[in-house]
Order: sequence, then structure tokens, then C-alpha cells
Amino acid sequence: MNHKNFDWGYFLKHIAIIAVPVALQNLLTTTGSMVDTIMLASIGEKAVGAVGLCAQFSSLMFAGYWGFVGGGMLFFSQYWGARDHDGITRSYGMTLLFMMTVGVLFACLAIFAPEFVMGVYTDKPEIQKIGISYLRIVGFAYPLQVIAMAASALLRSIEQVKIPLYGGIASVVANCFFNYLFIFGKFGLPKMGAAGAAVGTVMAGIVNVLILVICILYKRIPYVLEFSRHFRWSKVYVKQYLEKCFPIICNEVFIGVGNMLINIVLGRQSEQAIAAVAVFRTLEGLIIAFFSGFSNAASVLVGKEVGAGNHEVAYQRAKRLVYLCSGIIAVACLTLLLIHNPLLHTLGLSGESYRIGTGMLIIYSMAAIIRMGNWTQNDTYRSAGDAAFGSILEITFMYLMVLPFVYLSNFYFHAPFLLVFAFCYIDEPIRYTLMQHHLYSGKWIRPVSGPGLATIDAFRQKHGIKIKQKSAASVK
Repeated sequence: MNHKNFDWGYFLKHIAIIAVPVALQNLLTTTGSMVDTIMLASIGEKAVGAVGLCAQFSSLMFAGYWGFVGGGMLFFSQYWGARDHDGITRSYGMTLLFMMTVGVLFACLAIFAPEFVMGVYTDKPEIQKIGISYLRIVGFAYPLQVIAMAASALLRSIEQVKIPLYGGIASVVANCFFNYLFIFGKFGLPKMGAAGAAVGTVMAGIVNVLILVICILYKRIPYVLEFSRHFRWSKVYVKQYLEKCFPIICNEVFIGVGNMLINIVLGRQSEQAIAAVAVFRTLEGLIIAFFSGFSNAASVLVGKEVGAGNHEVAYQRAKRLVYLCSGIIAVACLTLLLIHNPLLHTLGLSGESYRIGTGMLIIYSMAAIIRMGNWTQNDTYRSAGDAAFGSILEITFMYLMVLPFVYLSNFYFHAPFLLVFAFCYIDEPIRYTLMQHHLYSGKWIRPVSGPGLATIDAFRQKHGIKIKQKSAASVK
């Protein structure tokens, strides 16, 4: 397969089929977060800042279990391409078990030790107090979010993307409705402020899971509810699963901790800066939500072909997906910049906090095009079986470059806040260059399915790819 006979029609159609519902779902979820912020803004910047810091704790949990989501999707998409239904089911059982372990751990920290959590993220007592009241309630939503995330990852991998969209729509509506009731104390209910937003999040989690289960039962989709088949694991399979997941887990955990360390720096700025950071994270979520639909499409469209043994198709798709996703994110960032003025004011920023928020958006928009290119390539490599390369790069640059620049510029050189913030993205161009070299090498195609293993040697011989590992026959 070459440039001339690449099937652009199929390619773009299936990107749209997978990406658009996922992007819509994520945009709806992020829009729900924006509504939260708008409602909390009427209470004050401290409430916005406190809930924003709690969201960073949730992001750390997300980093803790996302390694298993990434590893799970690797197996889901490849087994889907190979039509190995038993492989999909047992992969889902293992993925859900590990994810739930992380979710329950973070739920316990939020519910039983919120003082400790808020003490890590900020030294402002008033913000800590608001955050503690929020965490004690929102912790109950974490296991529900894990269940919904695991099911959604599987459904997207088998190209059933509309069901997570339906769950997302219902979840956002429920979140906005219950937030309105409990933040402001409507219809005789108690006026709970930030804690009311936590109640809304819990109720939204319940609604999301219910909608997913109802749709799965209605459409008679296997895998998710076949509990008796979830734990049919052999030692060989567990070893293979953990070997593929381990680099992704390390990546997400180490990067999650690195981001937490960055957020500790950002959480020790002025109250105006903390509020600006909280609003920026919401708007950043808009970009990531929009983009992740296309990243999901990359994972499925490449992983599926690797699993089916069509490695040349996967290779050609991957090269086009990276540049397509970067172009799409450039349009999204430009749109955000054009409407940032009314948006930041609506989200409660004014004066100094507005100035800081505007600066953060400009810096991020310049960095995001390269950053999302790196993200797409990493997701593509993972779905094709190479979980290590992108993970090692990201961890190495986070700890040897990004964190030293951020900490030294803030605590030693006392640099302006926006310069400190810009250093969060200083590694992206270097990593992009290295990721591009790896993309064109083709070494990232490492199948786990029978059909994929059967054809990998021929693909490598065609492209002159040499990898020091067991032959496909011995692995199989």
C-alpha cells in the first residue's frame, strides 16, 4: 500500500464515525464542568479555586488508572480486529479490576483524609476548608467514574461509540440539574455551595452508569456484563497483559505525580492566579475533550488493523493521523483564542485574574499543536503494541527538564508566573522530533493477536525493520 492507493474515503469516514461521538461526549462533560465553574463563580473566586484544586486530585486518580485503560484498549482493539471475543472479555475483566483498585484507593483518601489532600495542594486555609467539604462527598463518585470509563473504553474499541455518548449526555444534564439544586439550595433543599457541586458529581456518576448498562442490555452487546468470563486468565495471559500495561502505568503515574508537583507550584501563587489556573484547566479540558475523540480514533483504526494482521494499512494510517490531529487542534485553539474575552469573564475572571488567564491561554495555544501531536503518536504506538517508547520519553523529560525548570524559575529565580507556566511545555518540541523519527521507523507495530503475529515478520522484512526480540512464531 502506498500514497496513491490509500483509501482516504474509508479513512476519513471512520475517523468521523469514531471521533465525533467521542469528542461530543467529552465536550459535553467539559461543558458540564464549565457550568459548575460558572455557578461557583457566583459564590466567589475562592470556591472556584478550591474546586479546581480538587479537580487536580481527580486528575491524579485518572493518571493512576489510565495506564490500565491504555493497556486495555491495546488488547480490546487488537482482539476486535482479530474477532477474538474471549480475548476481549478477559481483557475487560482484568482492566476493570485494576482500575477499580485505584478508584477505591482515591475514594478512601477523599472521604477519610481530605485535610491531608488539600494540605498538599495549597497553603491557603480558606481554600482548604472549601476543598475539604467538596472532597468528602465527591469521593463517592470515583468508583462510579471508573466503571463508566472502563465500559466506555471497551465500547469505543469495538466501534460502539454512541452508547458512551448517550451516557455522557445524561450525565451532564444530571450534573447541571443537581448542581443547581444543591449549590444554591433550590426547592427547599440545603444551600451547600461547593459541597453541592460534589453532590451533583455523584448523582451524575450514578446516571451515567445506569444509562450505559441499559443501552448495553438493550443492544445485547457482549463482553461488559459477562461477569463469569471476566476472570478466565492464564499465567501467560496475565504476564502478557501486565508487560504491555506496565510502561503505560509508569507513564501515567509518574506524569500524574509530575503534574501534581507542578500544580503544587501553581497552587502557591496569589488567589487571583489560583482562580485563573482553575478556569484555565476547565478550558484546557475543552481542547483535550475535543481532541481525545480523534486520538481515540487513531488508537482504534490503527490497533484494529494491527490485530487483523494488516500492518501496512496501520502504518500508512498512523502517519496521516498525526498531522490530521495536529491540524484539528490548531483550529480548536484558534477558536478558543477568538472567544476568550467573553468566556473568561463568564467564568468569573476579572482584573488581574483575567490578565493571567489570557496569558495562559495564549501560551497553551502555541504549545498544544505540538503537545497533541506527541499525544496522538503515543496513543498510536500503544494501540499497536509499543507501550514503552513514548512513555520513557515523557517520564524522562518531565523529571530531567520540565520539573527543574518550573521549580527553579519559581522558587529560586522568582520568575513571573506566566514564564513559570510556559516552562511546563518546554520539552514538547524535542519529544516531537524524537517521536517522529520513531513513527517512520515502523518499530512500534508489535501485535499481540494471532493474525497480527502471523504477518509481522513479512512487514518487517519489507521495511527493513530489525527488532531484538523473540520471533513471532515463538511468541505465539
